[in-house]
Amino acid sequence: MRASFPTPLRAPAGQEAGGTANLDNLCINTIRTLSMDGVQKANSGHPGTAMALAPVAYTLWQDVLNYDPADPLWPNRDRFVLSIGHASMLIYSLIYLAGVRQVKNGKVTNEPSLTLADLEQFRQLESKTPGHPEYRHTTGVETTTGPLGQGCGNSVGMAMAEKWLAARFNKPGFELFNHHVYTLCGDGDMMEGISSEAASTAGHLKLGNLVWMYDANRISIEGSTDIALTEDVAARFAAYGWQVLELKDANDTATLKDLLAQAKAETERPTFILVHSVIAWGAPHKAGTASAHGEPLGAEEIRETKKAYGWPEDRSFYVPDGVQAHMQDGLGARGAKARASWEALLADYRTAHPELAAELDAILNGTLPEGWDAQIPVYEASAKGTASRASSGEVLNAVAGRLPWLLGGSADLAPSTKTLLKGEQSFQPAAWGGSYAGRNFHFGVREHAMGAIVNGMALYGLRPYCAGFLIFSDYMKAPIRLSA
Repeated sequence: MRASFPTPLRAPAGQEAGGTANLDNLCINTIRTLSMDGVQKANSGHPGTAMALAPVAYTLWQDVLNYDPADPLWPNRDRFVLSIGHASMLIYSLIYLAGVRQVKNGKVTNEPSLTLADLEQFRQLESKTPGHPEYRHTTGVETTTGPLGQGCGNSVGMAMAEKWLAARFNKPGFELFNHHVYTLCGDGDMMEGISSEAASTAGHLKLGNLVWMYDANRISIEGSTDIALTEDVAARFAAYGWQVLELKDANDTATLKDLLAQAKAETERPTFILVHSVIAWGAPHKAGTASAHGEPLGAEEIRETKKAYGWPEDRSFYVPDGVQAHMQDGLGARGAKARASWEALLADYRTAHPELAAELDAILNGTLPEGWDAQIPVYEASAKGTASRASSGEVLNAVAGRLPWLLGGSADLAPSTKTLLKGEQSFQPAAWGGSYAGRNFHFGVREHAMGAIVNGMALYGLRPYCAGFLIFSDYMKAPIRLSA
């Protein structure tokens, strides 16, 4: 089934996004062809979305993302979440071309995270390029994604963690945390209920540091999304309280940069960018079709697509000269400068605010403060005993007094689960009477999103918790599994 699109399946004559007119186009088509070749060699995967979103992801990384490939652990880096984890060749290609360095045992090395040989081992047992991206398995992947909607929920948690860190550690003259979280999501994400829960939460919390880019390619495995998804998704997000923008053609990188600038300028609302794309853009027979979603294009279709791109038809995993250097001159140079400036700021911060600096070091290093467990109460055996939720609440508060980055909440059940931290504010924007420095989180009746949000917060080194009745954990099985 082929969907009908306002975006052309092929570029106008003389304007091929696949041509070699400039290095940006060359980089974009390198990502497209690497994605095609990786899926074809594995004889399994999802090529079409990576091909469609190559211009969007490349433009974000090359021109906007505040990220240093030489130090993928830099705390104030922008985060990139590929919620559409099935399009994993997209992020693997970006990691390789950007020259992201490998992290081993918590330390950044001078080795590349991925090599071209790793891309050729896509979806193979024990490779560094599994079918869906996995955190800590592949450096440069910020969170494990695969079950649709989980990355969306994680990204909300990341944005909340950034807000909390900024509220606690930023001081006059020392803006240590001011980064953004960017998420690529798709039609499947929009259909999963967890994304609605997470989006509602983000809108309520006024997370102006969060940007979702929705790939509305209107194709699913069974055909056009018209068979199952006909609502006005943009209107739904406007109702959630998001800033809603629209990119009419995924290949229009100049407009995309303008929209991303608008997203960064909006500080009171998260931003939702509706991106119109064509799955498998440029493929002469499979562009805009369901067959391009979850299976290889086929050798002949790939050959014809490469021809349409102005690409060597008989070359697989071909990376033209200058592509890696161009990305490293753009993203790499910008990120290195930003990181160096931040590290100098942190050095001065250590002098001005030594206790907070030590606390931040503990968060980033995953250590606990001295005596964190000193006040944990002891319960003597008795015939009646103490209700476990009561003792849990007492222990939680005893630890929280000595562990400032222990924070969390429940799905509208704090009085029952005893998970309220006494004497602490609620994590809310000032408009709702709270503070982003608050440690009591109110997730509402949103168990599924709550689990994914807490996972996202944990990725920042915080010690978050969430609570609910045991039977409601059935709503949270995916984030519980992914938390491992």
